[in-house]
Amino acid sequence: MKATKKMNSEFVLRACNVYKSYHKDKIEVPVLRGVDVDITAGKVNALVGRSGSGKSTLMHLLATLDQPDSGEIHFCGKRIDNAPRAKRDAYRNQDIGIIFQFYHLLPELSAIENVLAPMMIGQSLWNYFRNRKDAKRRAEAMLDRVGLLHRATHRPAEMSGGEMQRAAIARALMTDPSLLLADEPTGNLDTETGESILELLVGLSRDENLTIVMITHDDSIADNADVCYRMQDGLLETNGKVVRAA
Repeated sequence: MKATKKMNSEFVLRACNVYKSYHKDKIEVPVLRGVDVDITAGKVNALVGRSGSGKSTLMHLLATLDQPDSGEIHFCGKRIDNAPRAKRDAYRNQDIGIIFQFYHLLPELSAIENVLAPMMIGQSLWNYFRNRKDAKRRAEAMLDRVGLLHRATHRPAEMSGGEMQRAAIARALMTDPSLLLADEPTGNLDTETGESILELLVGLSRDENLTIVMITHDDSIADNADVCYRMQDGLLETNGKVVRAA
């Protein structure tokens, strides 16, 4: 289901009437209460909301890291949330890149080894070793793209927060995804570093026609987005109106 970055469809990713609740003991806590969202291809899409509004839960569903109680998730016109596990794994490894607020780098690996991880996971051991030189060249190119090639051999403990986030972005780009999902990509950074990360992500979208979904509580990030949705109490709003399926 690999999608090219020049897609015919206006919407690369869609959530349709999605509900999600969590349970604490015998108490049911509704998080998403019928969310519909269309992610516009080749654009920076911002999902803005306060902590607890449901935006990170929605991202996890869009990434198939979790499944909705009801409703559907579609990628390039095909339903993905109920696909077999192998297909959902391939979707996360090949079609999308995920950037987490707390980086999720493996502490025992260097920056370049962390960037190589998706290639190691997505191929058989034989194929990886056969293509390892090409993979290393691509990893170096990705680190260079995010301005981190000079830190290729450094482990996460030896890098700043901004450097770790750049390494995480390089890792997310490694498989040439058509879509990046970024959960609070600047939320753990100081203002200046956060602005540089935002500038990098917006530049990637502009230069490479890359679709980006940014989950954030920061309205200044929304100001830099092409499309902006606002999450509140498990519902999605645009232009002050709740988004509902037709």
